[in-house]
Amino acid sequence: MKNKVIITGAGRGIGLETAKIFDNQNWEVISIDKYFKKTFYGKKIIFDLNHLNKIGDLIESIGPVKTIVNNAATLFCDPINKVPEKNIEEILNVNLKAPIKIINAALKYMKPKKNGRIINVGSVSAFTGHPDLWYGATKAAIINITKTYSSQFSKFGILFNAVAPGPTKTDMYNKLPLSRKKSVMQNVYLKRPCKASEVAKTIFWLGSSSPEYICGSTIDVNCGSYPR
Repeated sequence: MKNKVIITGAGRGIGLETAKIFDNQNWEVISIDKYFKKTFYGKKIIFDLNHLNKIGDLIESIGPVKTIVNNAATLFCDPINKVPEKNIEEILNVNLKAPIKIINAALKYMKPKKNGRIINVGSVSAFTGHPDLWYGATKAAIINITKTYSSQFSKFGILFNAVAPGPTKTDMYNKLPLSRKKSVMQNVYLKRPCKASEVAKTIFWLGSSSPEYICGSTIDVNCGSYPR
């Protein structure tokens, strides 16, 4: 029987590249996004993570999985003092509340088996700040909850880890103002944005074969944009 993985935000960018790697390695891939382009991998489920009250039913319909990749995220880049409430609500829902709902729904399958891996996709902005105040705040929070869940559930054989990519060439990166792009690239050793596939390779390792003792960790994929 194939191992099964859920990947949110799998319609593009890091999520799409992650789905591709898992699919190439013969996993059963469940790709979740609110819209897809022509290319996707595994089973495609169109779902808007803003519908928090439907997430439990979604995970139940999928059933037990080996690995979850909470990758979906949104941002708007509104001025800090002029962020519409609807944008704040969407960022909090998609970037933070939905991953928590997904994790909680999946734990009932993972705990009895004493097995599972959950990878949360954070960002270097969790440490540096971000022009989109609420995006940066949710990315810091997703790293924090990774540690909290690890402290509570690693004893059940469930490994929680996060990745914190630096500037990565995705649709979200393309939305950034030119000044922000120049700022984040100043310290990057290779003087180029990260490729989505480079983050995806890190996610696959954490989601499949990384050592058990790597748990509650955040793996930086930032090439010097924020050395720590």
